[in-house]
Amino acid sequence: MQQVFLYSGLFLSLLMLVSLYRAVFGPTVLDRLVGVNAIGSKTSTLLILIGLIYQRVDMFVDIALAYAMLNFIAVLAAARYFQKQKGLYDEGPKK
Repeated sequence: MQQVFLYSGLFLSLLMLVSLYRAVFGPTVLDRLVGVNAIGSKTSTLLILIGLIYQRVDMFVDIALAYAMLNFIAVLAAARYFQKQKGLYDEGPKK
């Protein structure tokens, strides 16, 4: 069973590279935010897989939950900042 968790973690790490590409080379700010959010979600899952490998799930679940909450708040704050200052989307002409 350890092999399954190990290979799942490696596959998840490869998927994180795809999200990293979107976060770095995204054509818009919104694409970059989605890429960063996806990396954070996959990192939380990877932390739980590491807990399963080391048989300390209770400790790693707490760390993963704290990291997921921090990631969620950070992405919301960044989205709000870019919406107010830089513009996440193009607004049409105002009437």
